[in-house]
Amino acid sequence: MAKAPKPEPIPGLVIVDKPAGWTSHDVVGRMRRLAGTRKVGHAGTLDPMATGVLVVGIGRATRLLTYIVGHDKAYDATIRLGQSTVTDDAEGEVTTSHDASTVTDASIADAVAGLTGDISQVPSSVSAIKIDGQRAYKRARDGEAVEIPARPVTVSAFEVLDIRRDGRVIDLDVHVEVSSGTYVRALARDLGTALTVDGTGVGGHLTGLRRTRVGGLTLSDAHTLDDLAALVDSGAELPRVPLGAAASAVLPTRRLSEPEARALGYGQAIPASALDEADAGEGPVAGLAPDGDLVAVLERRGDTWRPAVVFRPSVTAPASGEAQ
Repeated sequence: MAKAPKPEPIPGLVIVDKPAGWTSHDVVGRMRRLAGTRKVGHAGTLDPMATGVLVVGIGRATRLLTYIVGHDKAYDATIRLGQSTVTDDAEGEVTTSHDASTVTDASIADAVAGLTGDISQVPSSVSAIKIDGQRAYKRARDGEAVEIPARPVTVSAFEVLDIRRDGRVIDLDVHVEVSSGTYVRALARDLGTALTVDGTGVGGHLTGLRRTRVGGLTLSDAHTLDDLAALVDSGAELPRVPLGAAASAVLPTRRLSEPEARALGYGQAIPASALDEADAGEGPVAGLAPDGDLVAVLERRGDTWRPAVVFRPSVTAPASGEAQ
């Protein structure tokens, strides 16, 4: 007798407060065991050194992750001025050291301002960016000279919270808010390059990084892996952000009527309106049922909204002409 298929896991997002020393893949592996399913993925890699918000999708929620990856993110970080490392963070070997003790607070503020707004950034040579089909970090570890082209990114906030001077080095606590694809360790590197003593950049690298927000999903929604394991051991369900709330945190929304929700769930298009265009543009847009559940992610095609991804399929077809 064939085995009955495993029931579909309850879909939703789990916001994990990733611990230091874990890769994002490590967290996904742990969450697969806790959720009892392999249908688990994450939205946006965090380096092992980093902690904080890692968005994990379970079940059908994994299909929402692609819309979360590209969202803006916020971090609290510590930058050390006076040392450069091969990885632009504390996990790499120190390559150069300079006396940064004479760098003034005013110079730091000017250099930070120069790295705020729309800028061009060269990612770290040990980033996960693919160069000719291979990860940059793999090429760098194989001893290749890795050249990554600069790309436009947006640093919407770069705020210095504290300046601590200790001999030849300066440690800065900062808060940054950045577009997707921005490397905070590259900001640390470039800040150290911009701050010069006797015409030479003092160097900089990242010594601490904590992600505090991805889109509208914040640390206040996050749970440690230990807390999640304790909940599962007690027989409780994992605390999931429901699909409707999750989509609303990262996408514009469109409230649907019941006929519209049924039509979209069956893969049909629905008419757009002038109000839609003013509120949501071309999409993607989260189409929410009257009960707040996520029906589909919508994209504009001419004078209609079409489902790009359906999350709540209709069990029966809508009546002919319904929601058209």
